[in-house]
Amino acid sequence: MTQMTKGGNLPVPAATLQVAVTWRQGAHVPDVDVSALLLDAAGRVRSDADLVFYNQPAHPSGAVRHLGKGRGADGTGADWLWLDLAAVELGMDRVVVAASTDAGTFGQVPFLDVRVALPDGRQVASFTIGDASTETAFVFGEFYRRNGGWKFRAVGQGYASGLAGLATDFGISVAEDPQPVPMAPAPAPPPPLPPAPPASYAPPAAPSHAAPSHAAPVAASFPAPPADRLASELALSFPPFTHHASGKERVTCPPNLPPGARVVVEIACRDSISVNIDSCDAYGRADQDLLSTYEDDVHARTFATVPKDRPLSLLVRADTPWTLRVLPLAHARRLVHSLDGRGPDLLVYEGPAGVLSFVHQGRSNFVVWHYFASHDPEWEDDEEDLLVNEVGLLDVLAPVQAPGILRIEADGPWRIGVGG
Repeated sequence: MTQMTKGGNLPVPAATLQVAVTWRQGAHVPDVDVSALLLDAAGRVRSDADLVFYNQPAHPSGAVRHLGKGRGADGTGADWLWLDLAAVELGMDRVVVAASTDAGTFGQVPFLDVRVALPDGRQVASFTIGDASTETAFVFGEFYRRNGGWKFRAVGQGYASGLAGLATDFGISVAEDPQPVPMAPAPAPPPPLPPAPPASYAPPAAPSHAAPSHAAPVAASFPAPPADRLASELALSFPPFTHHASGKERVTCPPNLPPGARVVVEIACRDSISVNIDSCDAYGRADQDLLSTYEDDVHARTFATVPKDRPLSLLVRADTPWTLRVLPLAHARRLVHSLDGRGPDLLVYEGPAGVLSFVHQGRSNFVVWHYFASHDPEWEDDEEDLLVNEVGLLDVLAPVQAPGILRIEADGPWRIGVGG
């Protein structure tokens, strides 16, 4: 990771990035709300839709999204943005990363910085703000086009006028207070906003130092990621399939499993050196690693996708007797607030884009994959996002982009929570 100084710049990949503004939370420390502005060559937005923040969490192009907030065990707060530079529209030359405070100034916010990382957690850049005083809004940095690629510049410019003043400087129209009209009929209700994050990490109300809430930009409609597949799979039902065996065996499941659907694969085994499950191709060969664990007492879950043209075939390898079960996806546990587990498991997350917290007490690998519906209507397969890939004791936060399935690989106790 490159630690940047004010005014510095460096090239960044034109790909998916995660951007977090972080700070140390505590008594009398104002909350921080991150935002992003997409600007043209003149340094202005085209419309209010080019501002992405907690009350307008997605750009119409899908290139920028506000993911929400999380909190680490050490009191570190983080407000996350998801950015796909390759999807930024032609004619939009800069993406500004900014933030505002809630009922206070940035001089009251300790350990303030912005971090840029790849989806697998590898850090790209970090920039610390060490000279904040009376500012209520800050431009932390900006991504900008240069010679056919993208760069990130550490800016560190403060504003004493809050998010409203910052937005106005970039061309966002902030409405003046409307005058009351006696006996006026009630206006028609506005269109619904995108779903709000769960209460455990919901952003606070608009900062008291900013313009009143009616002065905020009107939220643009943005289609949520297609969730039809997940919802339909959770509604599927079929009789569980159970198979008992020992050692290595290829198991062919009955043909009544729903073609193309994801199903829960569960195994129980004791005193085996290792337990492995692979899906098989049409010729019976191991095709995809679904589960690997080395615990003495195994009760683990993963998932498999039923082929559309043949029965599901699984290759199980263990040293002692085992029991395999194939169940509907609805048997997976739902992650709503927090869940505890041990070893490999499968969870269903039905909430919106946000932040999850991960605690691992094992001594070996802890890996969490997130599978969610693609935003590309022509792409039928799910997107895959590696949220965590660490070894040993762990207490971290990671953003999730949409509802989906969480596949966990672990060797010990763990806890996953919504919102940090």
